[in-house]
Amino acid sequence: MLAKLIQNTWWRFIATAFSSILFGVISVSLVALINEIINGTQESRVEQFTLFAILACLGVVLQLVSRILAEQLSELSQATVRQQVAEHVIGARFSHVEAQGAGKIKSCLTEHSLRVAEFFQGLPNILSNGMIVLGSFVYMAWLDWQVFVFAMLTLILGSVGYSLANATAFRKVSEAASIQDALYEQFDAIYAGAKELKLHREKRSAFLNQVIGDTITLLQKRRVQGASIYHYAASWGGFSVFAFIGGALFYLSGQAEDTGKVMSGFALLFLYMLTPLEVMLGAIPKAAAAKASANTIATLTEEMALMPHSDEAMTAFDQLTLKDISHGYYHEQSDEVFALTPINLTLGKGELVYLVGGNGSGKTTFAKLLCGLYEAQEGQIQVDGKTLESQQFDDYRQLFSTVFSDFYLFDRVLGCEGQALEDKGNALIRKLNLHHKVAIKDGAFTTQKLSQGQRKRLALVVAYMEDRPFYIFDEWAADQDPVFKDVFYRELLPELSAQGKTVLVITHDDKYFDLADRLLKMDNGCLSEPARVSPPGVSKQQTALA
Repeated sequence: MLAKLIQNTWWRFIATAFSSILFGVISVSLVALINEIINGTQESRVEQFTLFAILACLGVVLQLVSRILAEQLSELSQATVRQQVAEHVIGARFSHVEAQGAGKIKSCLTEHSLRVAEFFQGLPNILSNGMIVLGSFVYMAWLDWQVFVFAMLTLILGSVGYSLANATAFRKVSEAASIQDALYEQFDAIYAGAKELKLHREKRSAFLNQVIGDTITLLQKRRVQGASIYHYAASWGGFSVFAFIGGALFYLSGQAEDTGKVMSGFALLFLYMLTPLEVMLGAIPKAAAAKASANTIATLTEEMALMPHSDEAMTAFDQLTLKDISHGYYHEQSDEVFALTPINLTLGKGELVYLVGGNGSGKTTFAKLLCGLYEAQEGQIQVDGKTLESQQFDDYRQLFSTVFSDFYLFDRVLGCEGQALEDKGNALIRKLNLHHKVAIKDGAFTTQKLSQGQRKRLALVVAYMEDRPFYIFDEWAADQDPVFKDVFYRELLPELSAQGKTVLVITHDDKYFDLADRLLKMDNGCLSEPARVSPPGVSKQQTALA
């Protein structure tokens, strides 16, 4: 994931890296120049001070450039990650999106993407300080190769200890990333379950202390464990540096020849290296967290297969046929696999069909199979006698407008622009007695602060504006009062059917069953058609008017 981001932003990454590395080189050069000035002659100092001023100004400019580029790289990477995750989720198979859950997706779009961005934001510090440390070792080798060898041995010893600790810490950080995904699910429950929590004190206490409280504590524990191990490793690295300082100075102080320049050079380097070394060690936990977050995002996208599709959309049909369609899924409440038995069904243009059955019988699953949200495990769907191929399912889905029981209402009427459609929507809003609360203006709803029943009426308005040939309504009337139920069953549905729209209505309202052309029944995954609703020779329009 990180490698792909670097590839996508390669020129900014290279510019940031180059300016940061050059700043590190200049910083070490300034330390070396200071040592030369201290130990040099009076005659050479004018030239040395001039060079010092040039390098100092150049260093300031390079540091500013690297930080600005890093900020741009950070924001660009975060925007890229969010855009890619959003595009992948929207383009993925619906069943795969359901399997991932809202919490993990939301976590990837927020905190995980932020941690990846923080890595790029801290990139200049990592590179410039790394170059300072590397340049310091090079200058050490130039001053005294024996001390340099001792420095390298100390570095290797410190690196081995740090690497062992780093592996353990990374496991803790990765575990924390997984716990965070679960925590985001529980954050949603704070709002979604507010009514239930307010009404039940014991439930509220158990959720706060045992559910969300335990998860927050566990996340805190894993992050503290990971950070603590990193700090232990950093302390070990600091100890190695001071051991090296002490050993090097002890060795130099025992030399017979004049070692003033070498000792002052080492003293300056030691003092100057400490902060860059600490910054580098401190950046490693953030880099590890960014890697863990990038792995989480990569796993999310890998586990959601994209929907194949072509560039054409189906806009009309005369007949839809389901042949031996079956589908199974794990039912959590019963701890068993629920399956729709092979279904054979033909639906014609303009038919008004009611689907009835008990809760959990498979009605909504069947509706999702019918409109292509789920792909059948066996069997095939035919449109006007032609069997759908896998790459045609997205085209096929364009035949449907739906209002499921767990519908989502966007604040804008997306994909339905134009004054004519807006007028059509506002006319229906008036018919549904919502005009005193909401209207469509400039392609958006003026408010969404409505009851669930009112929001469902707005969802019906959106479905009407989409003007698709097939409509599916899943328990639409469940939240409506008797007046609007009558409008829905006796006016709106017959109007759609009269326009040649095929309508499937999932319902329990048996008083309206006689208005349908056909009545289908779902019983434990088995679909049947008991009998015609209207007597032979009597149309549904005549039944509705009787």
